[in-house]
Amino acid sequence: MTVTVAHPALEPGRVGGLSTSNRLVVAPMTRVSAAPDGTATPEMAEYYAEYARGGFGLVITEGVYTDAVYSQGYLNQPGLVSERHVSAWREVTAGVHEAGGSIVAQLMHAGALSQGNPYRDDTAGPSAVVPQGVKMPEYGGHGPWAAPREMSPDDIRQAVDGFVASAVNAERAGFDGVEVHAANGYLLDQFLTDYTNLREDSYGGPIAARVRLTAEIVAAIRAEVGPDWCVGVRVSQTKVNDFRYRWPGGAHDAEVIFAALAEAGATYLHVASEGRNWLDSARLDRGLTVTGLARRVSGLPVIANGGMHDADLSAQVLADGHADLVSVARAALVNPDLPRRLAEGSAPVSFDHAMLSPMVTLDNARRWRLAAGADA
Repeated sequence: MTVTVAHPALEPGRVGGLSTSNRLVVAPMTRVSAAPDGTATPEMAEYYAEYARGGFGLVITEGVYTDAVYSQGYLNQPGLVSERHVSAWREVTAGVHEAGGSIVAQLMHAGALSQGNPYRDDTAGPSAVVPQGVKMPEYGGHGPWAAPREMSPDDIRQAVDGFVASAVNAERAGFDGVEVHAANGYLLDQFLTDYTNLREDSYGGPIAARVRLTAEIVAAIRAEVGPDWCVGVRVSQTKVNDFRYRWPGGAHDAEVIFAALAEAGATYLHVASEGRNWLDSARLDRGLTVTGLARRVSGLPVIANGGMHDADLSAQVLADGHADLVSVARAALVNPDLPRRLAEGSAPVSFDHAMLSPMVTLDNARRWRLAAGADA
């Protein structure tokens, strides 16, 4: 006999006008498995539909590049900049919808952290600052980062236009919304970060100026898609190339960021932990958590991230008002049926890093499953 377990993450969720069957979200995860021209593949359609069949209420895609200039971060990253891209994504969204799920496209500009872009040989960012660390082999990169070119006002306008055009393309492709990627060290986070943004114009200086570009993009998308379509924003303190970084102004900086994004017209806020447990990354000064503060300041639904496959932790985060939904990344890779496991009280399969080795592709994940004796 199947036992059904009561858990707050299994209750219906809502982000703006978008209703979800539960409050479990698949977090965006780079898979570098698109065609060389950025077109989504049938394998990707099956990959995303599997999460919906497994019971996830909302699926957020991997970062999708937004223009044919500087935005692409990885070779074989999917895009949303051509008719071919739009057509292929329609197959993906249809599969998720047929399985009863909702799907949001994460829109991403890599900025200085681009390590594979067939459109350009150089990179661009807020300032000509060499990124910390080295490129990531699991995503096809090797060696040190190059110094980016400081973006001109025209470059910034081009980036904004790319986000807007890609959002319109996402709507045409059948997505239920978009998530503006302002986290994890990529372009918009580079503008938010004090040591990568040394600008002296209206996009640099105090935190209210450094968040301006993200807010402008959200407002521009909102003006184009109307008041009801879902336009989320993902933010983080930590980065793929700097796990220690925290907003220097602590709760003050967080309040300024969250208020600006809400005023710009965001539907929800998604606070990423960059592979860290929520308990480790969410604490701010004055006994606050970054997700709880985001809820209070913005008045928007908030998605918490970081170890949320742990049933006790996710229950605490939701029940204590730290977030409205929870997102799961690597645990979802090995447990695409995690919501069903949670409902049945079954322990999730432990994540094995070999699933992402030597690269984070769907092909390598399939090989891992075959070796582990799971269905392909």
